[in-house]
Amino acid sequence: MTTVQKVKFSAGDVALTGNLFLPSGAGPVPGIVVAGTWTSVKELMADRYAERLADRGFAALSFDFTGYGESEGEPRDYEVPERKVRDINHAVTFLAEHPAVDAGRLGALGVCAAAMYMSGNAVDDPRVRSLALVAPWLHDPEICREVYGGEEGVAGKLADAARARAKYEATGEVEYVPVVSGSDPRAAMPFDIDFYLNPDRGGLPQWPNRFAVMAWPGWLGYDSISLASRLTQPVLLVHSENAAIPDGARRFHAALAGPKEFVWTEGDQFAFYDQEPQVTTAADAAAAHFARTLPRE
Repeated sequence: MTTVQKVKFSAGDVALTGNLFLPSGAGPVPGIVVAGTWTSVKELMADRYAERLADRGFAALSFDFTGYGESEGEPRDYEVPERKVRDINHAVTFLAEHPAVDAGRLGALGVCAAAMYMSGNAVDDPRVRSLALVAPWLHDPEICREVYGGEEGVAGKLADAARARAKYEATGEVEYVPVVSGSDPRAAMPFDIDFYLNPDRGGLPQWPNRFAVMAWPGWLGYDSISLASRLTQPVLLVHSENAAIPDGARRFHAALAGPKEFVWTEGDQFAFYDQEPQVTTAADAAAAHFARTLPRE
């Protein structure tokens, strides 16, 4: 049976907290780092995918990024892509050094925005030998303009962020808006999204539903599409036309430099976080991909 251990590991000057899911039987086994959507904590979807991978024979680590959930770090709930990429690198180090894990067979699974961050680490981290990207949110400045209201919309968010940054530097106070809200137009996602607002799905007490306004420049300026041509590891994408920005996933897939596979299925973006058959479809595809691409030496 799969077991889970609460773990802590160093990420520079902070300690990160994670859940390490281990399969039954003798090891060492391949290790997979798992992470989820922007602003998320491990309980929203990373734990779910990590457990599914452990059920299929992999050691899988989900964790809270710096400033999120149970992990240390300030400011809290502050989306910084480059910092998240560094955290993933530290998570890979933790897995590589764990006695239950075969350090020569490491992979990474990213759901939604973590697809960007896992790719950002993998381009410079040869220890990560395989990637699986589930319902991947993959953007560049062009896509951000399309998503966030064109040049004017992006400029407005950058102006808000500059004011919030100045306030933080002057007072130490972080200005937050909701991540998700159907009634607050300032929200990072100004829609009624059931996954995030429903306590039976992702509206969990561990997730405070807040977005640091000063984070917009880092998010809007992160060019994940440009990473594809630098990825030589095998990459699997699992996506659908009704999920988030499928054109970004197509462009990313087309530019990949190494072996690649695309699984197109059905369902909206949020179904891949916790609904069936999407989670099982994605977990089965990822497990099969890792089994092929992380073979025993």
